[in-house]
Amino acid sequence: MKAFMDKDFLLSTDTAKKLFHEIAEPMPVLDYHCHINPREIAEDRKFENITQVWLGGDHYKWRQMRSNGVDEYYITGDAPDREKFQKWAETLELAVGNPLYHWSHLELQRFFGYHGILNGETAEDVWKLCNARLQEDSMSVRNLIRQSAVTLICTTDDPADDLRWHKELAEDRGFEVQVLPAWRPDKAMNMEKPDYTSYIEKLGAAAEMEIRSFAELKAALKKRMDFFESYGCKASDHALEYVMYVPETEENIEKIFAKRLAGENPDREEELKFKTAFMSFAAEEYAKRGWAMQLHYGCKRDNNTSMYRQLGPDTGYDCINNYAPSSQMADFLNALNIKGALPKTIIYSLNPNDDEAIGSIIGCFQNADAVGKIQQGSAWWFNDNKNGMMKQMTSLANLGLLGNFIGMLTDSRSFLSYPRHEYFRRILCELIGGWVENGEYPNDEKTLKRIIKGISYNNAVRYFGFALEEK
Repeated sequence: MKAFMDKDFLLSTDTAKKLFHEIAEPMPVLDYHCHINPREIAEDRKFENITQVWLGGDHYKWRQMRSNGVDEYYITGDAPDREKFQKWAETLELAVGNPLYHWSHLELQRFFGYHGILNGETAEDVWKLCNARLQEDSMSVRNLIRQSAVTLICTTDDPADDLRWHKELAEDRGFEVQVLPAWRPDKAMNMEKPDYTSYIEKLGAAAEMEIRSFAELKAALKKRMDFFESYGCKASDHALEYVMYVPETEENIEKIFAKRLAGENPDREEELKFKTAFMSFAAEEYAKRGWAMQLHYGCKRDNNTSMYRQLGPDTGYDCINNYAPSSQMADFLNALNIKGALPKTIIYSLNPNDDEAIGSIIGCFQNADAVGKIQQGSAWWFNDNKNGMMKQMTSLANLGLLGNFIGMLTDSRSFLSYPRHEYFRRILCELIGGWVENGEYPNDEKTLKRIIKGISYNNAVRYFGFALEEK
């Protein structure tokens, strides 16, 4: 029997162990998509206790606690932090087979030097150990990032954001890690939302212009893209129900937009037409600027209405949506390609059944503009586990060029989440090492090194064009 989460955790063959320990493990981390708060980096926050850093905004953990019958008082309520931690520890011991079990213990090992087991009985000892460590200067936000060998972070930022904290970080010569904004214009596109018109006013104020038409909306967005670009932005991100393609004339899009500004709600067909026009405009701008376009889709959000009213969005009530017509996504990419306006694109679906559809579509639009120009993104959210990663990478290997894959992203709100890259790399090395051991790929040390280093780090450096050296 193997020891629990030892140095060869998830590595079952000699080749997998060699690939990980000699090649993948020493590589730095490039976090090209996350949801951490740049203000906390700028202010170099120190957390008072482990509950703040672990449970403060982690809806993955909240879902598990609810599944264990824990009252909301101990999850998002006003219970003392020590009691919240106890409820989490008691939940975690039942999470056999769940990635949270592995992530939590990797974080305890890497940041706190704790190699035991967290459960209800050990919670008090772990609480004391972690809280004592968190008081040390080495556990400030910036030092957590440094400990994780992170070279660059892309946050997720609204077009109306003033990027104040990015400005502070760019001017701070005492912090060597690049922190760049990433463009997330969902609020400018989602005209069905009740607060849409007030958001458009906010965007107009940020762009220092009135927005009274779709043409002016596009002009305002271009001004804000220029502003983001001045702070090093090289990536956009879109949260979509699905990648739609319902084209309409510019004249009719203007009518739909005017109707919404007048306070009328669009019907479903009008909404899809507007979003198609919005995404087409955005993609063309990304192509001009050399930005990568990330498309996250396949999520049905905020399904528990009563809890949404109580807690708001991003609180653990989302699920997989299995409606995602791949033909429309192909048509959208094709329309851009015809105009010579298809940017570098990364496609993520929350539905694992979409892996093969994505893998086949991306092959239709590859060209010499960039190596692996159209990417399937890493296994996302509910797929961010051992089986999901194995499935996504196996599908990509079957249908595309796995060696050009840009690899893992954190997609997290926690500064302790960087061991997820280690988790991914262990699974990557186990997968490829197994193929080598089974005689399905040659034991070619030079090529294997190139592949593992590429997927771990170098491919993303090249793909986004960041000012970083390959390793």
